[in-house]
Amino acid sequence: MRAVVQRVSRAKVTVDGVVKGEIGRGLLVLLGISKNDTAAEANYILEKIINLRIFDDHAGQMNLSLIEADCGMLVVSQFTLYGDTRNGRRPSYIQAASPDDAKKLYDHFVTLAAQKVNPLATGKFQAQMEVELVNDGPVTIMLDSEKTI
Repeated sequence: MRAVVQRVSRAKVTVDGVVKGEIGRGLLVLLGISKNDTAAEANYILEKIINLRIFDDHAGQMNLSLIEADCGMLVVSQFTLYGDTRNGRRPSYIQAASPDDAKKLYDHFVTLAAQKVNPLATGKFQAQMEVELVNDGPVTIMLDSEKTI
């Protein structure tokens, strides 16, 4: 499982001209799911995200987690995080999970996140989305459950 995590002042996702999800200060999470991922990877990535110490404390140091800073999270599915561009000019998505399998793990991730993060917002799985954000910092972290060692 891969995640691009961006600290934001605000973010929103729009589907067919309608705002589907929106947060103020918090994290925008672009989430990619591979064909080898299980609930264990979803749990690992979520715990890593919500415990990253990337929010400023009262002294202006990045010492607070999402939970400690009492911020929101916007989760957007993004299979293109598994685009392999090593051969040719068209990315291959062979490592991405099938839509059915990815949806199950995405829903699992969102369900777990909803138990820990408030507010939590999402995009619409398998939809054409417009994502808007104001990157705060900028702070952008890439996580990959395969790179745990």
